[in-house]
Amino acid sequence: MSLKIISLMKQVPLPTEMRMGADGLMDRTKAKSMINADCSFGLEQGLQLKKHAPDAELIVIAMGPPSFEQSLKKALAMGYDRAILLSDRKLGGSDTFATGYAISSLIKKLDFKDPYIIFSGRQTTDGDTAHVPSQTAENLGIPQATFVEKVEFQGCHVKVRRIIEGGYQVLKLPIPCLISIAPTATPARRPSLEGAIRAKKTGMEVWTLDQTGADVSVVGLNGSPTLVSKVVDIQKDRPPVNMISGHTSCDIAGCLVCEIEKVRDQIAGGHGHAVSDSEKKETAETKQDSGFPRVDFRNGARGVMTWVEMHGATPARSSLEILSQARKLADQLGTKVRSVMVGYNIRSAAQEVIEHGADEVVVVEDPRLKEYTILPTTAAIAQIIAKERPEIALLGATTSGRELAPRLASRVRAGVTADCTSLEVGEYVHRMKKSVFYPVLHSIRPTYGESKLATIIGFWCPQMATARAGTFKILPRDPKRKGTVIDFKPNFKEADFAVEVIETKRESGGGDNLFVADIVIAGGRPAGDQDDFKLIRELAIALQAKGINADWGASRHAVDNGYAPYARQIGQTGKTIRPKIYVAVAISGAIQHLAGMKESGKIIAINQDPNAAIFRHADFGIVRDYREILPELIEKVKAGFTFGLAPGQ
Repeated sequence: MSLKIISLMKQVPLPTEMRMGADGLMDRTKAKSMINADCSFGLEQGLQLKKHAPDAELIVIAMGPPSFEQSLKKALAMGYDRAILLSDRKLGGSDTFATGYAISSLIKKLDFKDPYIIFSGRQTTDGDTAHVPSQTAENLGIPQATFVEKVEFQGCHVKVRRIIEGGYQVLKLPIPCLISIAPTATPARRPSLEGAIRAKKTGMEVWTLDQTGADVSVVGLNGSPTLVSKVVDIQKDRPPVNMISGHTSCDIAGCLVCEIEKVRDQIAGGHGHAVSDSEKKETAETKQDSGFPRVDFRNGARGVMTWVEMHGATPARSSLEILSQARKLADQLGTKVRSVMVGYNIRSAAQEVIEHGADEVVVVEDPRLKEYTILPTTAAIAQIIAKERPEIALLGATTSGRELAPRLASRVRAGVTADCTSLEVGEYVHRMKKSVFYPVLHSIRPTYGESKLATIIGFWCPQMATARAGTFKILPRDPKRKGTVIDFKPNFKEADFAVEVIETKRESGGGDNLFVADIVIAGGRPAGDQDDFKLIRELAIALQAKGINADWGASRHAVDNGYAPYARQIGQTGKTIRPKIYVAVAISGAIQHLAGMKESGKIIAINQDPNAAIFRHADFGIVRDYREILPELIEKVKAGFTFGLAPGQ
């Protein structure tokens, strides 16, 4: 029996071509397109695996319009044997829930008698959710691993190394399984001339939805549990950038010191740059006097549930952050917060969770749960959801939360919104049904690489959402707060423990100091290309030597290229931080990065490109090679300059 190697691929608009239609969906009508960058790593991993299984058949699968043929042909030219496109107008408007269902229906219909491994990219540039791999795996009923950077084929099993906060985890998975590949894996090869000739002869198979046997009511816009209800521009409320100039790098550094001294009192005032009232008004859904009757769509579902991710016996910081927002939502709804802890020897941490805002903590303990794995965690929480029927379920958007939330959503038939920057209770005027649905969870997130915020809603309970680390402030512990601790024994199956954890390595803190640092120096990919972040780290160390709480971070592109660990990634799919001073070094200023640092007190941007977007969001700007500026700043720090900060301030 020969192995089938399947790669899931999506064609996406070029970043400069991304446009949003009036309905909040991607407008692809005139956009130039390419293979999604992350998907190319999945394609390459399939080709790499074939070296160890030479008889394997390589199959690439995509879902989309006929124009996707160009990318499928490229995959064939790279070395794939078979290309399949699932294309049907009925699929238009499908969210990730519906997409995962449709793709899995196609794979089931292919009815492989041989074992198979599915590869995918981590996420797509037009959605940035990372949901479809998990939801495809759930619909197929197979194990999965995400954020994987290394794969070792072992016959009936595969051993993978996946990225986690502050480290890595090594897993052993049975076949069949699905593996999503991180951009730190082997880059994709270029198609060969021989491959291009073969691709022309091979052709592409086009499948319709009817051929897959899928339920039409579960796909497309009508079958999707989430929809875009509103899109607004992100409001910029910083004054125009103060561009620092001079004849030499020494002159420029000296001018920056003088300008910083002028705003010393503002810097000392505290962390963070407040979001303007105009932005708050834009992002909050305003009530509309439609004259329609209010409808409670929850069908008896009540309460707000959170998942408390455990690092040993300690709750993850991201889980305590999401708990604070759960508390706020529950108070608005007049209901309770129920938090779920899954692990082993963790019951002692339940009181801490209560003191941070939970009314009830459900504890699931089992020796086999000492280390997080997705299958038993999904099973446990799904059973609790079935029993308690919460109206809202919230998770932190960590590497674990970003795979767990979509798999859990498919298990319990719910919609989920990723990487939210705001979560609010509001209403939705459904004009077709002449009703006002209330209370609806408004999950708000940056989207489409533009300066926009999309409000995502859904009417299937629980309404699910994830928020990245640093989005919400942790509520202070209240030792007097009382709550209930309940033990829950799930009905586990043997298959829930099919994935074996071989090793877990996590640095102490996992980059958590970025949340409390007074000054953060962050670098983009060029800072890695030029000196592997050497000068950035040296500036942070120099400040630390002066007693300043300084740290360093990185953009997503720098992390994807291996110059910094994921724990130091700042942005929409990383951390949200609010330091008093943020120094952006060789960072272009993409909206995904801005989402993680725009509320910093003062932003200093250093970039060679005078047209870089980062300057439109900075307080001080320097157009210069950072390799000329940072050494000057390091020397000034050693001489006593600390960016207007005092030790312990």
